[in-house]
Amino acid sequence: MFRLWAKVFKDNRMQKDLVICNDDTSLSRTKKIFAAVYEICYQFDLSKPIWLDVTVSDFKKHDKTRFTQDNFIDSIDFDYLEIHVIEED
Repeated sequence: MFRLWAKVFKDNRMQKDLVICNDDTSLSRTKKIFAAVYEICYQFDLSKPIWLDVTVSDFKKHDKTRFTQDNFIDSIDFDYLEIHVIEED
């Protein structure tokens, strides 16, 4: 099972969180991540974030990254959205 944890932070406090699970073994890891981010944005009513080079680099190193205002075209009412892979197949 693949699980990704998303957390929204404002003023160093977690405002809301969500865990996305994916059992589809036919999908690659990248497709599972993008599908999870899409579902997170749908659930939190956000536009899809832009994956900047630093975002991709952090995610490759730590399986965790933060999306700040720089990653969104629309304005956001929080400081950052953090995603973290907590379980992989």
